[in-house]
Amino acid sequence: MRFLRYGPKGQEKPGCLDADGNIRDLSMAISDFTGDTVSLAEMDRLKALNPEALPLVEGTPRLGSCLADVPNFYCIGLNYAKHAVESGMDIPKEPILFSKASSALSGPFDPVLIPRNSTKTDWEVELGVVIGKTASYVSEKNALSYVAGYCTINDVSERAFQIERGGQWIKGKSAPTFGPVGPYLVTADEISDPQGLSLSLRLNGDVMQNSSTSDMVFSVAEIISHMSQFMELRPGDIIATGTPEGVGAGLKPQRFLKAGDVMELEVEGLGTQRQTVDNA
Repeated sequence: MRFLRYGPKGQEKPGCLDADGNIRDLSMAISDFTGDTVSLAEMDRLKALNPEALPLVEGTPRLGSCLADVPNFYCIGLNYAKHAVESGMDIPKEPILFSKASSALSGPFDPVLIPRNSTKTDWEVELGVVIGKTASYVSEKNALSYVAGYCTINDVSERAFQIERGGQWIKGKSAPTFGPVGPYLVTADEISDPQGLSLSLRLNGDVMQNSSTSDMVFSVAEIISHMSQFMELRPGDIIATGTPEGVGAGLKPQRFLKAGDVMELEVEGLGTQRQTVDNA
């Protein structure tokens, strides 16, 4: 099933798609998609509903982030072998973990704003994983049973803030609008193999990234198991699992976003995003 949030910014309502691709209103069944409301139990309850019996949403409303908020917005660095090579860095021996501020969450079609003093704002298409139940000391074998669903993410990054300003990567990852998520939260049962998905990003119509999750250094199951050895993952946590080669910082010469640029990105089976770039 495909869940979403629709309506003006700050006034979104929960919804889902029916078999014909129409938006159906879920607000009588759930308050919103965040935290425990995206638990596996809640996903199962909602999947049992008949979408055709839910109110039809007329027109083409704005779609917000498929999650209203997240307890934690985790990210995995250098998780595609070819991206590590283009970055001039060694392939990691274990997952590189960092965080993105939850205030970066943004709608999949909302503008991406270049922050003040930015010189190197960059793009990153990624597979997003949403946790559906508390995970602690999880085995790799059982790790995927903790997944509520998957989504498309653009892990927008400011490379100068991230790399040249010292401290942790979170500084270059967390500006407002730097976390477009959605348009859909696709339940885990719809994705038979998260390691067999194509993903791509176009900038002003030019293909910049075109790869597959099969190039991941660490699989989704390995990531969840690894993280759960160090922290307790919670329902509603999101994990951006890394980006393939083709980011602006890896090009020769380097290329970064400017006002007026248009990014279009997609992860197979999870929906397409489109963002116009502007200055904050």
